[in-house]
Amino acid sequence: MAVGLAIGLILRAGIAGPATDGVGEALHTVGQIFVQLLKALVPPLVFTAIVASIAALRDIENAAKLVLQTLLWFAATALIAVVIGIVLGLAIQPGLHAGVDIASARAPATNGSWVDFLKSLVPANFLGLTASTSSEPGGLKTALSFNVLQIIVAAIAIGAAAVRVGPAGEGFLAFNASALVIFRRLLRWVIALTPIGSAALIGDAVLRYGWEALSALGSFAGTVYLGLGLVLLAVYPLLLVANGLSPLRFFAHAWPAIQLGFVSRSSVGTLPVTEDVTERALGVPRAYAAFAVPLGATTKMDGCAAIYPAVAAIFVAQFYGLQLHLADYGLIAFVSVIGSAATAGLTGATVMLTLTLSTLHLPLEGVGLLLAIDPILDMGRTAVNVAGQALVPTLVAKRAGILDLERFRSDADGVPVPA
Repeated sequence: MAVGLAIGLILRAGIAGPATDGVGEALHTVGQIFVQLLKALVPPLVFTAIVASIAALRDIENAAKLVLQTLLWFAATALIAVVIGIVLGLAIQPGLHAGVDIASARAPATNGSWVDFLKSLVPANFLGLTASTSSEPGGLKTALSFNVLQIIVAAIAIGAAAVRVGPAGEGFLAFNASALVIFRRLLRWVIALTPIGSAALIGDAVLRYGWEALSALGSFAGTVYLGLGLVLLAVYPLLLVANGLSPLRFFAHAWPAIQLGFVSRSSVGTLPVTEDVTERALGVPRAYAAFAVPLGATTKMDGCAAIYPAVAAIFVAQFYGLQLHLADYGLIAFVSVIGSAATAGLTGATVMLTLTLSTLHLPLEGVGLLLAIDPILDMGRTAVNVAGQALVPTLVAKRAGILDLERFRSDADGVPVPA
């Protein structure tokens, strides 16, 4: 990350001269290829891991209780995050200190809605794939994408069916277990490229976005990052300490996933690494981690779906001179806790923000005011998302007595560290 930051600053300063464009394009290409490699592993990894976890959960006592506690912790931590966002928005009032031109206000092309969210739960096909066609200078271009939430739903159903059919499903479960081992090996190979990918991604981000755009929205950006910092560096450590776990050990183990989330800006792209560190380094049992982490990657977004939409909604209301009442703040909390799954499989928080604004009947054009600095904010938002996605399974496993404390307290090489 330090190397990538230095390269980005050098290129942005123009020191590299004529080579700037070529090096910049190389950074962008290498970074995108690295993220594509991770995303390519997401569908098979999620599917095989969920099916295997459904089969393994038969042997875990109180599996249903684990699932319920996971969802409750998702909701509780999201509620804490959104309350912090609301308090900061009201205290700092970023909408009254914005230097952005109202002419930049425009409604986004993609809006979030509760109907779309409910429809997204039902798999459109076996693999959860969707196709989109766009018009480009060279003609029509068709792109395929996947919906992780649909893959999870399909995998849970198929895994449950394989378990229920008894001996007839054992062959399928054995094949699935073998496939999972193969995909995990592929993941280890891709993870080995993380230093190169991280350097390229952070260098490309510095070169492409810089920090000039923050001047007009400095108060808003500062409020968002203050909220993210409070959740990541205050709320999460307090929760860990309250459950008898060391925050330093947690962050030491979870750091590879957190930093990758920061530079890649994608919880889904970081998902394979998040699951790997949660199981291998933090000591969460594989059967439970394989279920909780993919679910968290689609529904546990304290940055994108709690802090950010809360601060942004208050910003839009203040900017347009609209009064929010107590019931409106309650709606912001409700949408943040319940509706975060609407962002499943997406990079960025536009869908969640439009869902919040439309629920509060605030102008959707306010989204356009914030787009200029969204990539810079998205880095911090995603880092907090990923940290929360590793945190909750760790807390639930600890409270259930199934966390491998020796592994949690060891260093990166598995050497025990004094508690």
